[in-house]
Amino acid sequence: MQFSSLEFIFRFLPLFFLCYFVMPERGRNAVLLLGSLVFYAVGEPVYILLMMTSILVNYGVARLIARQKDRELIRWSESAESDEDHSGSSKIWQRFWLIVALLFDLSALFLFKYFDFFAENMNLLLHREVMPMLQLTLPLGISFYTFQMISYVADLYMGKIESPGTFLEFATYVSMFPQLIAGPIVQFKEVSAQLKKRALRLRAFEQGLELFCLGLGSKVLLANKISIFWNQVQGIGFSSISTPVAWMGAAAFSFQIYFDFWGYSLMAMGLGQMMGFRIPRNFSVPYMARSATDFWRRWHITLGRFFREYVYIPLGGNRKGKLRTICNLLIVWALTGLWHGASWNFVLWGIGFFVLLVLEKNVYGKYLEKHPLIGHLYMWILIPVSWMVFEITDFSQLIIYLKQMIGIHTDQVLVSTAQLLRYIKEYGWLFAICGLCTTWLPVRLYRKLKGNRILVPICLVIFWLSVYEIKQGANNPFLYFRF
Repeated sequence: MQFSSLEFIFRFLPLFFLCYFVMPERGRNAVLLLGSLVFYAVGEPVYILLMMTSILVNYGVARLIARQKDRELIRWSESAESDEDHSGSSKIWQRFWLIVALLFDLSALFLFKYFDFFAENMNLLLHREVMPMLQLTLPLGISFYTFQMISYVADLYMGKIESPGTFLEFATYVSMFPQLIAGPIVQFKEVSAQLKKRALRLRAFEQGLELFCLGLGSKVLLANKISIFWNQVQGIGFSSISTPVAWMGAAAFSFQIYFDFWGYSLMAMGLGQMMGFRIPRNFSVPYMARSATDFWRRWHITLGRFFREYVYIPLGGNRKGKLRTICNLLIVWALTGLWHGASWNFVLWGIGFFVLLVLEKNVYGKYLEKHPLIGHLYMWILIPVSWMVFEITDFSQLIIYLKQMIGIHTDQVLVSTAQLLRYIKEYGWLFAICGLCTTWLPVRLYRKLKGNRILVPICLVIFWLSVYEIKQGANNPFLYFRF
């Protein structure tokens, strides 16, 4: 089920909130858990068993780690009196159970998302079929809820979480439908207090509804509309487009993925706020970044935080010399690319950003900081190019497209100047609106109007225009559902 579907907006959501608000406070987690399972079952009924098994395993491991910590505390107090240290065995068991959870979570992710990719490459490498292709359907949201469970167990192990909470709290945290399918990747410590007790206020509900409407408009009125041009470019064939059309196509996909993912994140934040939760933001105007380093502080913030806290820092971060830092960054960015999909183009995309970040850190990063205009121009060229590497999985087609972008045409260009002018006339206004909406303008406008009654009719117009477009059939799946 999608947030931008009439079924979700007019059936699921009203019925869910009716049950949620009439239920006494102590029963709201149960309503949210049940509603989330129903929401997930509409799209993936079989894989509910996988998600619930993962929840049971990770919560069981968390309880075992917590028990070892309690024993460690008791032994520490006893050893303080007897001058003996008995904490070693407890630490070993905690580490053992952490490894068990990691192996289970990553094995499930590998089986469903990466096994066929691994098998295909092994068969190509050995020139014979040594591993069968399973062709399993990718469970929706598995990349997101797997990382949430890993962060939960790791935080408990490192002492960032004092208590694992109840099973109902943990199951609700993992399966919470606003962020189940495409994030943000929420840490348990961010919502643990709200899982125990949360206030439901009319004003917070209204603000959450406003965010939901703005996110819906971002997805339906901007992402879906601009995707039409990108689909046209794909339909023409990459070898037949001119350089200006290639750049327009790259810009169109850049806008599509931005408003698609930003829209989902806004709707997730809005739904969470309507239920009394504060879901962390995932974007901070990334297309206004002045460097690739700055871009990744602003784009998919919670994913960057996950890799920083649970991969980069445990590997040693930047504390063990320049060479080790570069190796750690390489690992992080290869994994970041691979997380997005089981294809070599995603690995290339991640490693490409690794190269840029290393160059910025050691060569020209300070120059970009001193000259913000050059930094913006640098990113406005880099962003569409990088998204083409991300989107086009066929390397031969990717090379053709990149050649078209720099003016190397191997075939006859079929899109004439007249056709280009028609594209500009037909889509120019949409590109202009998308460009404005990737700046600070909508954020500042929202902050200025927040609390002002004029925002209500604006959101109503956006909502009903979006509903009209959905009714007309303009409803594409969210891009991050693939990952």
